[in-house]
Amino acid sequence: MAETSGTMAASSAISSRWGRGLRRCLAHPLLWPLLTLILLLAGNGLFNPGFLALQWRDGHLYGNLIDIAHRAAPLALVSLGMTLVIALRGLDISVGAVLAIAATVAAWTIGHVSNDGLLPLWLAIAAALAAGALCGLWNGWLVVGAGMQPIVATLILMVAGRGIAQSISGGQILTLYYAPYSFLGNGFVLGLPFSLFVVAAVFALLQLALRKTALGLFVRAIGHNPQAAHVAGVRARAITLGAYVFCGIAAALAGLLVSSNVNSADANNAGLLLELDAILAVALGGSLLGGGRFSLAGSLLGALIIQALTTTIYAIGVPPQVNLAVKAVLVFAVMLLQSPLCRGQLRALLRLRAERRA
Repeated sequence: MAETSGTMAASSAISSRWGRGLRRCLAHPLLWPLLTLILLLAGNGLFNPGFLALQWRDGHLYGNLIDIAHRAAPLALVSLGMTLVIALRGLDISVGAVLAIAATVAAWTIGHVSNDGLLPLWLAIAAALAAGALCGLWNGWLVVGAGMQPIVATLILMVAGRGIAQSISGGQILTLYYAPYSFLGNGFVLGLPFSLFVVAAVFALLQLALRKTALGLFVRAIGHNPQAAHVAGVRARAITLGAYVFCGIAAALAGLLVSSNVNSADANNAGLLLELDAILAVALGGSLLGGGRFSLAGSLLGALIIQALTTTIYAIGVPPQVNLAVKAVLVFAVMLLQSPLCRGQLRALLRLRAERRA
């Protein structure tokens, strides 16, 4: 009898541990973005048996999965910068224009420097990153120094930015024929697109800064309660300014990848509506748009979800004129599934239905 009781107690303890582990798993902020991405890829694999296949050819890895990750790289970079800004209760809707400015500056630099050696490449990268940093500094000063609302402050550059880029390019699409620059968007390293290594490096550096230093704690404190953080001695203004500068640099990096991928810089169309996709990627990744709670890994997953969704829409033959509407509906469904309130109501309905059947 005692042995049976002990066995039942042990079984109950194991079951309890499994239950707690399952609840922690279901409560993990990355679960739903990851599940959404897996379902999108699995659905494509069902409709197209060769969709998930990978091939090694000419020393490179090819396949739809690699293509999705490669095409999502610019959005992933911008989303990382946007995550930091949103975590501080800010917003930057000028990232698309900043991308266009950086791409145009890089193309103009290469076009006006002799193509001997690698000098034009480094000058172009430095000029583009400097342009992005200046744009971020301008946005940050308007928010921190002038006290403007973030959406209004960044709207100024969103409107003026493409005019600045077109002034630099003379209203023309700047084409590039420079192999070292083209490598940024089309090159491969260890069989994988070079753009993936750029995203991984930025993610690792930002994650290291937020996890291994007090910066992450400061960002969360400012996002949760700016006044309390200021009273506690946190330099909220300097950190917020730095976040906008980083967001501008991230957009500039994305501009380098975009322009080098197509060997041109289109000041009018490069990065168009990218700011909306970046905000959506941050939201899909589980970050709180009100600030405080954020996830860099979640933002990367959000960028992959958006690119996978775009690929799915084109793969199933949705007409171009309605693909944005289909994308909006699918994103609406995904956001509902991620909503704790919606999931709670859904669980209540399922529980009620089960009780009625019983």
